[in-house]
Amino acid sequence: MAGFVNNLLILLLLFQNICLGFRSPLSVFKRYKDITTSLSSECLGSDQPVISFGLSDFALDIRMPGVTPKQSDTYLCMSIPLPVDDEAYVVDFKPHASMDTVHHMLLFGCNEPSSAENYWDCDEGTCKDKSNILYAWARNAPPTRLPKGVGFRVGGETGSRYFVLQVHYGDVSAFRDKHKDCSGVTLHLTHQKQPLIAGMYLMMSVNTVIPPGEKVVDADIACHYKRSPMHLFAYRVHTHRLGKVVSGYRVRNGQWTLIGRQSPQLPQAFYPVEYPVDVSYNDILAARCVFTGEGRTTETHIGGTANDEMCNFYIMYYMEAKHAVSYMTCTQNANPEMFRNIPNEANIPIPVKSDVLKTMHGHHEETKDSDTSYLLQQAKKEEAEILDQDFHIEEAVEWPGLDLKLGQVSGLALDPENNLVVFHRGDHLWDENSFDSKFVYQQRGLGPIEQNTILVLNPSNAKLLHSTGKSLFYLPHGLSVDKNGNYWVTDVALHQVFKLGASDKEPLLILGVALQPGSDKNHFCQPTDVAVDPITGSIYVSDGYCNSRIIQFSPNGLYVMQWGEETSLGRARPGQFHIPHSLALISDLSQLCVADRENGRIQCFRLETGEFTKEIKHKAFGRELFAVSYVPGGLLFAVNGMPYPGEAESVQGFVMNFSTGEIIDTFIPLRKSFEMPHDIVASEDRTVFVGDVHAKAVWKFASAEKMEHRSVKKAGIEVQETKESETIVEARLKNKPESTDPLKNTDKHLVQEASSTGVSFVLITTLLIIPVVVLLAILVFIRWRKTTVYGADGEHKLDSSSGRILGRLRGKGSGGINLGNFFASHKGYSRKGFDRLSTEGSDQEKDEDDGTDSEEECSASPLPPAPSSS
Repeated sequence: MAGFVNNLLILLLLFQNICLGFRSPLSVFKRYKDITTSLSSECLGSDQPVISFGLSDFALDIRMPGVTPKQSDTYLCMSIPLPVDDEAYVVDFKPHASMDTVHHMLLFGCNEPSSAENYWDCDEGTCKDKSNILYAWARNAPPTRLPKGVGFRVGGETGSRYFVLQVHYGDVSAFRDKHKDCSGVTLHLTHQKQPLIAGMYLMMSVNTVIPPGEKVVDADIACHYKRSPMHLFAYRVHTHRLGKVVSGYRVRNGQWTLIGRQSPQLPQAFYPVEYPVDVSYNDILAARCVFTGEGRTTETHIGGTANDEMCNFYIMYYMEAKHAVSYMTCTQNANPEMFRNIPNEANIPIPVKSDVLKTMHGHHEETKDSDTSYLLQQAKKEEAEILDQDFHIEEAVEWPGLDLKLGQVSGLALDPENNLVVFHRGDHLWDENSFDSKFVYQQRGLGPIEQNTILVLNPSNAKLLHSTGKSLFYLPHGLSVDKNGNYWVTDVALHQVFKLGASDKEPLLILGVALQPGSDKNHFCQPTDVAVDPITGSIYVSDGYCNSRIIQFSPNGLYVMQWGEETSLGRARPGQFHIPHSLALISDLSQLCVADRENGRIQCFRLETGEFTKEIKHKAFGRELFAVSYVPGGLLFAVNGMPYPGEAESVQGFVMNFSTGEIIDTFIPLRKSFEMPHDIVASEDRTVFVGDVHAKAVWKFASAEKMEHRSVKKAGIEVQETKESETIVEARLKNKPESTDPLKNTDKHLVQEASSTGVSFVLITTLLIIPVVVLLAILVFIRWRKTTVYGADGEHKLDSSSGRILGRLRGKGSGGINLGNFFASHKGYSRKGFDRLSTEGSDQEKDEDDGTDSEEECSASPLPPAPSSS
């Protein structure tokens, strides 16, 4: 009878959990509604922030929680989380604001608001991470309308998880009655995939200077567009008080097409593009802000205060979902000469009535700017994102590339397909016998390297995809790959720079004279690295071990200019080098950064002029800094050299914030050790490769966050663990292809459609329950035998044993089967990583203090953080 009761209890538990799998779609909002602060009773807004329109659509009401600003030009912010974990799309906006009380509203999307309070002063910022403007409303301005089939993607692995509303209260005289304001916006969201994804393209000048008294000053911005086609449907302009007109254009084959033109002194909302404009690969996006310096007694620079200026042109666009990019920026002027042909309309100010100006700027001379807090941060974020403090790099120990048989690894790069390209020296070595005192190579008798010196590897599994460079080089050094996939390399023995096509056996371009060191326009002396501007095609060479300069050449190899000099005695000054060893080109900021090796620092310069812009130097670098790499979005990676005897600084890798120079993280390998890390390259997903010239090895590193979400497979069962130690077990048949539909990846979404959840849970539970039923049958048989042989004492022992088994299935608390605790009781399982489940039987009891209570099983578990993209 006891065995029957045990089986019945298990079936009841199974039924309970299956029922929990069939959840109402509305239940996903329950936890959200419970934590939402109720609006003030004085507000007319809905007290139900989330309203379902059916299975796929819902509305989200975002309102100020009943505020009363106390002074004019107050900026207040509030945040609200996306009430679902999976991907959704914002398809419409409905504003709730009166021009009598609200000057303007901005809605941002981000992952970490600047404050957790109900609302806060926006001077504290809007978001701690990178934020995107989704919506803007201003008095007398038309509302933003998204075209049909277009939506802003939010949630999921890559979209924003929070909305932040910023409200500017211009004149607070309307609040004399002390009433509370609940202005805001209602969003219409849907889970239905939208064929077209909306995004924002920001054009921003970062270096404009307006001389005092100058009547007309132009600030020009232009970038080549290098992505999939996009369609423009709205624009917004922004300057401070000195701006007269801002205009944006698409330039194609010399023809200028107007996107939008507006006075920045009018309401700064998004205005519809009058005639549809599409932008294709290699078009140019151009913008001009016209300022006046009249009335100023000092120079005015770009900045975030009311006395500074800004020049911004926002473009709202949509793209096909499969190519969608949510946010893009342009902060340079790629072709100043083209602005000679800009239409005359761009230079004609748009008149604004004085009463409109008074309404726009309020009654205070030192009024805050409508975008001060946001754009001051945004200008920095275009150079460097404000990074998550938990960001950490670790070696990818499963990567087999460390075991490759290589020569001295001197250079690394990534090609346009993000494959890893390695430049190594084969059977040649650089040692004390390689050069004489005049830097002439002494081992020519060895001939060129007979092995392929350029290897293209799959970055995931280190599989060789392509190789070239046989019988061409003597002592390889620097490597880069241009946007067309051409290899640019330097050879310190030949004193030359080469351009090689991926499939060409002979060089396409050679700079320098073979085996002849020199310091004029036609010679190099042990050149170390080369970089190619993806926009202009200009070539930059660091030269080198016996010269101390950076040389710029035209795309076809003609000398343009050079800068730099040998380091003088004492502290190295800006522009002085002691072995400029590695180059990192920051095209989005039009800068070139140099690893000044023996001076142990990074120096950065403007591409157009060679003008020094910044130095990054840390004690942790030690005396030598070998290589530097830049990732769009603001990450700078570097590796240093071995410390001198008696010095404490260790050889390691560095991750830095490009804008501030601050070290965010350091990293070292787990397998082997760095000996002389010679080059480093990083991709936008924060995957990092380091090549070591002495260890003859290449390491792969990745963010710890990414590595925490690796899957572990064994015996046809995949186990994936989130940071909250919730375990999802998905049984898959071997050889069955995995679905590529993200909506079907149930291991990534704990909030699911009822049918798929129930089926997957039944499948999992069935696989787990079969051995338990067999075990219980055996125990029933043993109990029967013991009852027959030993009597009541045997029955007592059986009940104890059965209780332990059921206890494991139940977990510590009451409720359904806790699979996390069940697996955690087995040998070989670890909540800290992804250890394989042991296939050996074990009688070991689980530590009662180590389990996860089952009380949270009925609520949706949080998703693992998305690995970040940029």
